Amino acid sequence: MIQFRARTPRWIIIVIDLLIATFSLGLSYLIRFDLNTEFSVFKKEWEVLSKSILLYFIIKFCVFYALKIHRGLVRYTSIQDLRRILLASIISSLIFLILSLIRKNYIDDYYLFPMSILIMEFIFSLTFMAGSRFVIKLLYLESIKSTQVKENVLIYGAGTMGMITKRTIEVDTRNNQVAIGFIDNNNRLVGNRIDGLPIYSPDKIVELKQQLNITTLIISIRNPNTDQLKKVIENCLEAGIKVQKVPDPKTWVNGELSALQLVKIPIEDLLGRAPIALNQEKLRASLSEKTILVSGAAGSIGSGLVLELLRHHPKKIILLDQAESPLYDLENQLRQLETQTKLEVVIADVCSINRMQKIFDVFRPEIIFHAAAYKHVPMMENNPSEAIHTNILGTKHLVDLACQYQVEKFIFISTDKAVNPTNVMGASKRIAEMYAQFKNQSGSTKFITTRFGNVLGSNGSVIPLFQKQIENGGPVTVTDERITRFFMTIPEACQLVLEAFTMGEGGEIFVFDMGESIKIIDLAKKMIQLSGLELNKDISIKITGMRPGEKLYEELLADEENTMATHHPKILIAKTRENSSQLGQEIDALIALFDKQNNQEIVLKMKEIVPEF
Repeated sequence: MIQFRARTPRWIIIVIDLLIATFSLGLSYLIRFDLNTEFSVFKKEWEVLSKSILLYFIIKFCVFYALKIHRGLVRYTSIQDLRRILLASIISSLIFLILSLIRKNYIDDYYLFPMSILIMEFIFSLTFMAGSRFVIKLLYLESIKSTQVKENVLIYGAGTMGMITKRTIEVDTRNNQVAIGFIDNNNRLVGNRIDGLPIYSPDKIVELKQQLNITTLIISIRNPNTDQLKKVIENCLEAGIKVQKVPDPKTWVNGELSALQLVKIPIEDLLGRAPIALNQEKLRASLSEKTILVSGAAGSIGSGLVLELLRHHPKKIILLDQAESPLYDLENQLRQLETQTKLEVVIADVCSINRMQKIFDVFRPEIIFHAAAYKHVPMMENNPSEAIHTNILGTKHLVDLACQYQVEKFIFISTDKAVNPTNVMGASKRIAEMYAQFKNQSGSTKFITTRFGNVLGSNGSVIPLFQKQIENGGPVTVTDERITRFFMTIPEACQLVLEAFTMGEGGEIFVFDMGESIKIIDLAKKMIQLSGLELNKDISIKITGMRPGEKLYEELLADEENTMATHHPKILIAKTRENSSQLGQEIDALIALFDKQNNQEIVLKMKEIVPEF
């Protein structure tokens, strides 16, 4: 195998370039004389050339040195290096032309070099200098290529990013992948070739797996059609093809893609839906120059809301949470963004009325997004007193203060577990919903509730749990084979919350279209496949049994509720029964049970308030 020195001395590169230039000059003369090698012919020409050959070397050396064409590492020759070589060749030839005209007209009536020689010397010198560098580069790349078994790869997307991905794979010697074709949904491209590789239809993936021994598909489209992407991924999983993804170009190191940056496709890409079109003008008008308080700001939904809100340039956002470390991480993340919005980071517990009173008094929020809550069903089932303390009392404090300080809008983030609740957590959220609706008539504040299901990738959700179990070698635990859940992504949930905020007039419970419910065991299987593992061979699934308070399936509407359509196809308004005029007193009585710490009494009281519990 050819061995390359780590760094060749620069003077050697200069000498080689000068030798190439000399060879190019000699070859030009040889061609000029029709390959006539008679000594007398060369002797006569040498009498003229000898007076200028030293000047030729001096000019070449000075131009090469000034443009630093010797400084680039030959084995890593780039387009920039070729540009410098081209510029050096042009400048040298122009200098020779000018000196030739001066000699012809003012010295001895001879050209420094004949015009035909200048043209040929330029072509040969440029070709040989550039070509020698690429030959060395190719030899170097071949010498260090991975000896691993090659993996045949298809690239999804025959556009610019697809081409970048192909070339990245080709030049990355640490990567054992070989691109053998593209797939693209554009029928006009299918059947053609790009950069030497054929373009196939996505419908041919299963056939291509068998014909070409495809092992991996790399998704290289910046904004793919969601439905088309899901279909392609499903076809790959069916065919046993691994799926990778090119990350967002904003994350590329120094603006260049590396094969090491290729990542496994996240489950969100398989379950997510088309992006939501929001009324940006109305949002900006409603949020611009406003002081907004986000409780639970360090949580998944809270932090997602903050990022969405920053797009609309509010005057100030108060980041309220009691989780110190996550709030610290969020603050550092936001400080790196270029935003004119003032950020106030506040560590506080929504259950502390004195602390909340002080925060309202100092900051005077005009809009509140209330996302702070305990949400884990098994934890709250074992600790019902904490559920009523945070989810009910904490919400009550913010609702009452919103009325007192005449907040414009209060958006309460609820859950589908509040519908026909079978657990303490769901019942606590339903009671909080009822109180917000109850207080909607008490002042000018408009109380709006948003209700949706599980959020993909949120803290404590099933996705991070499965991912951790897969990374640890399994087993992946599922409580029941029949259990189903609704899912949506964090950005989708946050965007729908903002849309509900703009259309809400007070007292509504907005229900989000969660799409089709998904069997959790199917979700687990897909995550195992997306991780490049084989079920029951590399990793197994274990059925653990239903947990206390857990439902087989979740609902977005209760039996006694119906819906009204809105202008947004993914948002409905739930119509609920009227709340009792004694609701405030009943909730106060429930909260008073916190001091007793009697779980049985707490649950019985919750059942009185929420009969469907």
